[in-house]
Amino acid sequence: MDFNRRLSISLFLLRIGVFIVMLMWTLDKFINPGHAAAVAEDFYMMEGMGHGVFYVIGSVQLMIVIAFVIGLFRRISYGLVLLLHAVSTFSSYQQYLDPWQNLLFFAAWPMLAASVALYLLRDSDTLLAVDAIRQRRAF
Repeated sequence: MDFNRRLSISLFLLRIGVFIVMLMWTLDKFINPGHAAAVAEDFYMMEGMGHGVFYVIGSVQLMIVIAFVIGLFRRISYGLVLLLHAVSTFSSYQQYLDPWQNLLFFAAWPMLAASVALYLLRDSDTLLAVDAIRQRRAF
């Protein structure tokens, strides 16, 4: 198998992995908006937000993660996923100060690295990516 094929498979698998995490955080806003509100208060200093706000945020986030997983508008969707995850990772800084009580938070760092890699290599992420399919058809 040549390098480009291995690269496209690797990037696709990274895209699916990041999507799964982002999808679960998105669905949490619909399924358990109380939890989403608690997270917003604890990590983003956003207090008193009603469930309706999380349905709107979840709807926008769902559109972003769907565009991301299908490789649509890669510069924008990959960039937004990277931004959303970076904000989430850095806003949890206090958890990193007590690692043995918050070990699971450290999983955010490899996902952030994957998000950076996907953004930087977005033009090479061609396996089942709508933008890449459209580009091939244009030629």
